[in-house]
Amino acid sequence: MKARVLSIAGSAAQGSAGIQADLKTFQECDVYGMAAITAFVANNSKTEQGIFIHDKEIVRAQYEAALEHVGVDTVKTGMLFSKELIEEISTWLQDCPAKQIIVDPVMIGKMGSQLLADDAIAVLKEKLIPLATIITPNLYEAGKLLNRETIIGNVEEMEEAAKELFQLGSNYVLIKGGALEDRAIDVLFDGARFAYYEKPRVNTIHTSGAGCSYASAIAAELAKGRTMEKAVELAKNFVHAAISHALSFGRGVGSTNHAARRNYGVD
Repeated sequence: MKARVLSIAGSAAQGSAGIQADLKTFQECDVYGMAAITAFVANNSKTEQGIFIHDKEIVRAQYEAALEHVGVDTVKTGMLFSKELIEEISTWLQDCPAKQIIVDPVMIGKMGSQLLADDAIAVLKEKLIPLATIITPNLYEAGKLLNRETIIGNVEEMEEAAKELFQLGSNYVLIKGGALEDRAIDVLFDGARFAYYEKPRVNTIHTSGAGCSYASAIAAELAKGRTMEKAVELAKNFVHAAISHALSFGRGVGSTNHAARRNYGVD
C-alpha cells in the first residue's frame, strides 16, 4: 500500500506554502497526500483581512474524513493559528493511528503575516509538541518557543536551543539554520547525539514554502519507513534543490520549485 500522509495546515492562495506546498511535496516524494485545512491565507492589495480561520468543527470533519476513507501513516501539522484549535487537534492526535507526528511550529509567513497567535505558543508547547515525533522550528521559531529576545546566531547556539527544546517532549528536534548569515546548516538532536545537514547557501530571496516543504518531505520519507536521519537527509536534498531552482513571478518573494529534484536532480 502507498504510504499516506495527512497535513493539518493553512491554505496559501499563491500556491507556494502551506497545504499547497505540502501536497506538491507529497506528490514529488511519492506518497498519498491529504489535507485538513485550518485557515485560508490570502494576503492581497484589495483587502485588509488576509487570514480567515476555520471553526474547529470544519477542521475536525476534514480530519475524520481522511482517516475514515483513506487512513494515515504520518501526520504533519503546519499553521494552526489559535490556542483553541491547537488544544482540539492535540486531543485528536492522542488517539490517532499515525506512526509519526511531525510538528512544524509555523509562526510568521514570508510576507510577514502572523500565522500563530501570541497566546497560542504556550498551548503549542504544553499540548502538541509532547506528541511530536519531531519538531522543525527555524531560528526565529526556536527562539520564540524558548522565550529568547535575541535570534539564534550560530551552530553552538542551535545545539543549546535543541537541547532545551528537547525537554518539551518530542522525540527529535530539528533546528533549521537557513537564516544564519554564513551557512545553510540544520541541527538534528535525538536527546543524546547531534547530526548536521549542510548545503551550499543559495543567494535568493525566493524561498516561500521552504519550511513547509522541508517538514513535509520529512513526513513523506518517514511514512515510507526511512529512519529519521535518512528522512532528514533526503528532505534537505529535496528542499535545497527546490530553493536552487526557485521560481520568481516578478513580485515579492517567489516560490521554492517543488519539481526541481525531478527536473534537475540533486547537487
